[in-house]
Amino acid sequence: MRAAVTDNRIITRLPYVVNPSTKKNFSCIVIKTRRPLSLVRDERFRRLVGAERKVLLRMLDTKRLVADTKTIAKPVEDKQRGLGRAVVIGMLGVLGTAVVVTQAEMVLSSVRIGYLQMPPVALGLLLLLAMLANLGRRISKRLALTKTELLVVYIMMLVSAMVSSHGIAQKLVPLLVIPNYFADSSNGWQSMFGAHTPRALVPYSPAGGASQPVAAYYYDKLPRGVDLPWHAWVTPLLNWGVLVCLVVFSFLCLASLLRRAWIECEKLSFPLAQVPIIIADDGVDSPLRARSLRFGLLIPVCIYAINGLHQAAPSIPAIPLTFLVNDFLQTPPWNALYYTPVLISFAAIGFFFLLPLDILLSIWAFFLLSRLLQVGALAYNVDGVAFSSSLKCQTIGAYVTIVGMLFWASRAHWASVWRSATGRDQGADSGEMLPYPVAFWGLIVSMLLSVCWLSVMGMSIWLAAFELVVCLFLICPIMARSTAEAGLLMTETTFRPIDIFALFAPVHSLGAVNITMVSFFDSMFLRDQRGLLLTGFLDSLRIVDATTLPRRKLFPILAGAVTLALVAAVAMNIVLPYHIGALNMDHWMEQGSSRWVFNDDAEFIKGGVHAQPFWAAGGSAIAGAVLAGLLYLLRVTCYWWPFHPLGYALMGTWSTTEFWFSCLLAWLFKSLALRYGGTRMVTQATPFFLGLVIGEFGMAVLYVLLNLAFHLQPPPFPWG
Repeated sequence: MRAAVTDNRIITRLPYVVNPSTKKNFSCIVIKTRRPLSLVRDERFRRLVGAERKVLLRMLDTKRLVADTKTIAKPVEDKQRGLGRAVVIGMLGVLGTAVVVTQAEMVLSSVRIGYLQMPPVALGLLLLLAMLANLGRRISKRLALTKTELLVVYIMMLVSAMVSSHGIAQKLVPLLVIPNYFADSSNGWQSMFGAHTPRALVPYSPAGGASQPVAAYYYDKLPRGVDLPWHAWVTPLLNWGVLVCLVVFSFLCLASLLRRAWIECEKLSFPLAQVPIIIADDGVDSPLRARSLRFGLLIPVCIYAINGLHQAAPSIPAIPLTFLVNDFLQTPPWNALYYTPVLISFAAIGFFFLLPLDILLSIWAFFLLSRLLQVGALAYNVDGVAFSSSLKCQTIGAYVTIVGMLFWASRAHWASVWRSATGRDQGADSGEMLPYPVAFWGLIVSMLLSVCWLSVMGMSIWLAAFELVVCLFLICPIMARSTAEAGLLMTETTFRPIDIFALFAPVHSLGAVNITMVSFFDSMFLRDQRGLLLTGFLDSLRIVDATTLPRRKLFPILAGAVTLALVAAVAMNIVLPYHIGALNMDHWMEQGSSRWVFNDDAEFIKGGVHAQPFWAAGGSAIAGAVLAGLLYLLRVTCYWWPFHPLGYALMGTWSTTEFWFSCLLAWLFKSLALRYGGTRMVTQATPFFLGLVIGEFGMAVLYVLLNLAFHLQPPPFPWG
């Protein structure tokens, strides 16, 4: 056997092809097919060769191992020659993403391209970089970006979009002035919240009255000749920055601890991570080269092109993608149906097609079941508020059960984590982003420091610990599971920690000081969880498995991207309102989100909200826990059982409300494909549905750029 190396390409004269599924930690490469091959182009094989430096070939037509060891030149990809270049490009991408997201979502309010768990802006910029990489490859191989470089840049833009959007920046800045600007005699906020707001957390004086200049100028814009009051913002931003950094580090630790259990043991699909991996892959077998992908891409491109022309020339008819079921149900009892939209999102359909059928069926079936139960309850004169409260309590019980079941299913992994954290197993965390002792104790310490921060600011220690435990170990894992396993583009929960407290005692018994701090904390981390960074970190860990980058190098990359994006986005979210006026910017983030929380919590302080009796609320929570446990038990014991407990837990969320119909369509398409063509047809159809994702997100980014450059009004997108 002879092998030659030319231009870092592995050329062999053997009539066999290397199996591309070989893992890089194997000591040999097994040849399983007998096709002539002149060029081994699979990237995973290159990575293995680069790591091992030697090749062992096993011949299938002999009974014993015949090996010829040859030293093969290390591929350019394995040298990671472009990692520094990728980080530089990624930092520029981070700044560009922060600027585009802030301008598009807060100023233009056109298309929300940053708040999804796979932000369209990151995917669109990745497509642009991939095209430039192909162009550079034709000019010179040194100009071409490798797959690893492209995915490193994408990871940095992914977390930048989340930080710049609903993840941190767009919630943090308005939160610090909303209680003062909107306080008036009708709502009584100044007396209820102002007297209990720590001076170190806000840029105004809590005892100085409502609508102070620092807040009034933020919403009404600066008068001519008045300087922006940076001095008032520095201290509160630094103080909040401490808590934000602690929570973000907690997410990094939690993601590092969950990675092996979810990616290697349970082998979750992580559908939101699949598309960027495919875009960055330039292999001959890449789905991007499939003709069906082009057909899938054309559908959203043509539809959104027509809808864009309709925006410019209303005489051109638009193709509607959004309907409201309530408009067609005008007779009792159906006219009492809660808000039920029908949104056709091509990107959501494409992602959902990658999921198992039981997940798809559970999402739309449980959502429709909740709507039918609501109509039935109102038909029998059950109070709507009581029904919503019962549904919320059921969700609490379902969350507790699912988290407990997930912990129990991966108990061997958590036992390994504990042994490593206590120094009894030194090799269990090899290759993780953070060593298990650092991740485990880092999570505990960062949570304790967050408790101390909240306590110093006035919240009771036990309440601070309760808020953080529910956030980090109950709500956030379920939200991360909804993207890693259920492929939802948004993360939204149906309850806050104080809703659990309300099961046992009236919320007003917490006192005004505690409720004030709960309002600030929940507005920042729990009220609107779209752009949750934990899901971005987990997707990044899944993406990095498709590269040559060691996971340990991912931590400084993520930390640097988050820090740079946070500084840039927060600065823009302060400068723009003072020059434009926040009242002229995005209504939901500048006014709606945080005001909703303060309005709700003001009622708690007044004692005007009366909780359900414990037997009713607690009974609903217990029923939800039991039902979720039963669904889980049936799923693991009966192979034919079609429902997943995650669908039941998510049935009341805004994410399910937005995407239930797209999920139904994906379930229908995949069921038909399996029924009439089997897994082969599903495999052949997958590039078509990936084309739907690329087409819709690509058009969203294109319209945002056209809006920025020419003020062209984009068409509405189902998720925007």
